[in-house]
Amino acid sequence: MLAEFLTDEQAAAYAAFRGVPSRAELERFFFLDDADRELIEGKRRAHNRLGFAVQLTTARYLGVFLDDPADVPAEVVDYLAEQLGIGDASVLKAYGERENTRLEHARELRAVLEYREFAEAEADLRAWVEARAWTTGEGPKALFDASVGWLRERRVLLPGVTTLARLVASVRESANQRLWDTLYGLLTTGQRGVLDALLTVPPGARVSELDRLRRGPVRISGPQMKEALERVGEIAALEVGALDVSAIPPRRLAELSRYGVDGKASLLKRHGDSRRLATLLATAVYLTTRAVDDALDLLDVLVATKLLARSERESTKAKLKTLPRVERASAKLATAFQVVFDTTAEQVDTETGEITPPQVDSLAGMWERIEAVVPRHELAAAVAALFELTPPLDSDADAAWRALLVSRFGTVRPFLKLLVRAVDFGATPEGAPVLAALKTLPDLMGRKKVGPAEIDTTLLVGSWRRLVLSAPGLEPGTVDWKAYVFCVLEQFHRMLRRREVFANNSSKWGDPRAKLLAGDAWEQAKPTVLASLSLPGEPGGHLTARAALLDGTYREVAARLPDNAQITVDDAGRLHFAALEPEPEPASLLDLLAAVNAMLPRVDLPEVLLEVFSWTGADAAFTSVTGGEARLKDLHITIAALLVAHGCNVGYTPVIGGVDALKYGTLSHVDQTYLRLATYRAANATLIEHQASIPLATAWGGGLVASVDGMRFVVPVPSVYARPNPRYFGRRGGATWLNLLNDQAAGLGGKVVAGTPRDSLYVLDVLYDRDGGKRPEMIVTDTAPYSDIVFGLLTLAGFAYAPQLADLPDQKMWRIDRTADYGAFEDAARGRIDPDRIARHWDDILRIIGSIHTGAVRAYDVIRMLSRDGRPTPLGDAIAHYGRIFKTLHILRLADEPGYRRQIKVQANLQEGRHALARKIFHGKHGQLYQRYQDGMEDQIGALGLVLNALVLFNTRYMDAAVTKLRAGGFDVRDEDVARLSPFVRHHVNMLGRYSFKLPELPGGLRPLRDSIAAEADDE
Repeated sequence: MLAEFLTDEQAAAYAAFRGVPSRAELERFFFLDDADRELIEGKRRAHNRLGFAVQLTTARYLGVFLDDPADVPAEVVDYLAEQLGIGDASVLKAYGERENTRLEHARELRAVLEYREFAEAEADLRAWVEARAWTTGEGPKALFDASVGWLRERRVLLPGVTTLARLVASVRESANQRLWDTLYGLLTTGQRGVLDALLTVPPGARVSELDRLRRGPVRISGPQMKEALERVGEIAALEVGALDVSAIPPRRLAELSRYGVDGKASLLKRHGDSRRLATLLATAVYLTTRAVDDALDLLDVLVATKLLARSERESTKAKLKTLPRVERASAKLATAFQVVFDTTAEQVDTETGEITPPQVDSLAGMWERIEAVVPRHELAAAVAALFELTPPLDSDADAAWRALLVSRFGTVRPFLKLLVRAVDFGATPEGAPVLAALKTLPDLMGRKKVGPAEIDTTLLVGSWRRLVLSAPGLEPGTVDWKAYVFCVLEQFHRMLRRREVFANNSSKWGDPRAKLLAGDAWEQAKPTVLASLSLPGEPGGHLTARAALLDGTYREVAARLPDNAQITVDDAGRLHFAALEPEPEPASLLDLLAAVNAMLPRVDLPEVLLEVFSWTGADAAFTSVTGGEARLKDLHITIAALLVAHGCNVGYTPVIGGVDALKYGTLSHVDQTYLRLATYRAANATLIEHQASIPLATAWGGGLVASVDGMRFVVPVPSVYARPNPRYFGRRGGATWLNLLNDQAAGLGGKVVAGTPRDSLYVLDVLYDRDGGKRPEMIVTDTAPYSDIVFGLLTLAGFAYAPQLADLPDQKMWRIDRTADYGAFEDAARGRIDPDRIARHWDDILRIIGSIHTGAVRAYDVIRMLSRDGRPTPLGDAIAHYGRIFKTLHILRLADEPGYRRQIKVQANLQEGRHALARKIFHGKHGQLYQRYQDGMEDQIGALGLVLNALVLFNTRYMDAAVTKLRAGGFDVRDEDVARLSPFVRHHVNMLGRYSFKLPELPGGLRPLRDSIAAEADDE
């Protein structure tokens, strides 16, 4: 009996042709080189030569010799016959008439091609599978497929499917047991008891201790911050953070902890001691840092939105309320002083030069004139009002909201003492004084008198000095310690964001400098990094070549500028682009669009998913988080239903049905056990690969151009991971899905971030964290992500950065040679790039990009580290100077090549089309995201991304079939029109109401296309 992880269909597809190989596979595996031909030409008859070629290439492709060599697709036979000059490929039938010939040829090929029997390599394969299972934790199907690849690469003939499946299953089970036993062995008897207690439900409680501890904060308030820090302390008290788990592959530990975080306590109880306690240990280790991350996430949003931003808003409102009184008082004072100037100063006649003495010669006379226009009591009231309503002369623009901030001490009182005790903070030299001050705050809080000697007065910048040292009502020799608390807290928040202060026991808020490659680790990685990114170890020649490229491009584009109608230069030397005219839509394109769209079959969205699963096997990527094998019949139907529930944001109700696969209990179990970010990504990689193999997709592009853009979601429930932005979210918070789309319309991956941060902080992370597909070469974004540092980092990472630049006249261009004459660009090229500055920091620049490229550190953390309050550090400035070379080249190319501008616009429009389709899919609950936690947001958006890619793949394949059919029927199909077809159509897909989960028989692999004329009549 087969191992349970393989379905009957998967077992039948093992070592057999699954449809017709793609053109790329034909050229890779079935092309006959000179050595192949030499072997084949020794056979006397055409059918023997063709049969021998079939056996040779089939063994290369499948890893086995087929019992019936004729059991191959006709396209393969035709491809081989054409290469051998055999006009009638049907002669292959005669090859099977003499079995001894087939067996003799197979023995000859084994010897010549040095194929080995499975028994000879079984031990090596077992060791390889064991190592892979131990380090990666991949599911059995993934290990099975990888084993097939391993055997093929080493020219080992594949064994029977049962033999290989049992080997994989047994080795994987052994690796899992080793994982559990290793973690179990790290625990003392006392620690085992403590961890087991997490699964109990305390008296009077409704959930287990584990359920309580794995729930992070959601509301933004001082008491919630206190609870978050108490959670940090409780998890730290489990005393597992100090255990050395370095012997466990991080990926295995993460997978095990994911099961502990997502699984039910009742399910964990059922496992044996080693597995249960290993899971609890991995979960506790994960929660040790995750709790700190959650607490500091909450602190960040609490300080930014509830304290700083709210105080600024309220102080602004208060100013607006007092504005009429200030205006009236000011007008009276201005009137009075105008009288003073007019009556007490000498008057000079500008025409004659005659000087007239002052109109009054005494103070009493002056007051008489003043009171004639403003009574003295009104003037006194105006002066009093201005003293009351305006800040002192020594205050700054922040004084008003800072004074208001001090009144909110009740918000921070609950958690400040706990903050410095629960979180292990560290700091750079710049952040050290702020951290030291933070740690002294608990000793100051609640005291009646605090003297200046007890605080760090060097931190009292701007209006904080007056608010702390000279607040109204202060006793001599004392300070306002509440104001000092907020002074320190404001600077601590800023330093924490810049990672000048960091949390040692946090993954998200830790020190990025500590993660950068250094010492032996960098020296070992450096050659590989430099080779893969084509960067030199010494900058001299590299920078000289870039300077020559920039200078030459300036001169070439300037020379062509008089004949370039797309760009003009105004009197101030600023550049202006002519608007890109929309590409005309010829009648042939409109006819093709109408014909293709009318031919698409009408389906329910679940049917799209089920059919795509049948083509790609993407549903096999959804493996159990427990590590066990799937024991559910029709699991693919349940997965399709859940993808609709989450991707359409409609919940379970519309997809619940009468069959077991669609019952609530099955849906809930599969949702918790099989659907998670890792399985979404694995399934998406399969869809991306299939999208790239469709001829229509290759007509759109080669997969080397991609764009990163954000899609916004309102989050109407309380969440730390949703931030405000009135423009996008109204009065509620929201999140942004940054997604990566290539020019073949495949979504390569994405990332969910809180609020609407600058996309530039995350672009590189999204690029390096792709689910699959080719590595893009050109990256398109809108204007928002643009910065010189990002330009530099993306270029160093090997990407051609092509942002859309709004307000081109405001864009500064840069030069290296100050004396060069660049014609019309002379005024625009007013910035200077300093190559020496780049060269001085080149070693550190390489280490930065090397650390990002190898995944040692997130680009987000590096970019934040390279900037301080909007200004770059010296290293950040050097990277910015490097980026300015390529920013200027980008502007010059925009000016010189209208086709380049159009290419960028086309990719940006493609992204907008995908977002529009995503909105239509994610239609439930008004398109709002009802997830409180980041994991939940990522999972649901992961479902949306997968449904999007599945629908695009479905459309692309059927549109490709429609184009092929139209061409065969004599329709006027032009290549330039085909390139403008869009896979984001949706008129033929039902996304509303209840759905059909029945997949019809597809003998040809596809549904029949609708007749375009009949379809138009039906639509009418």
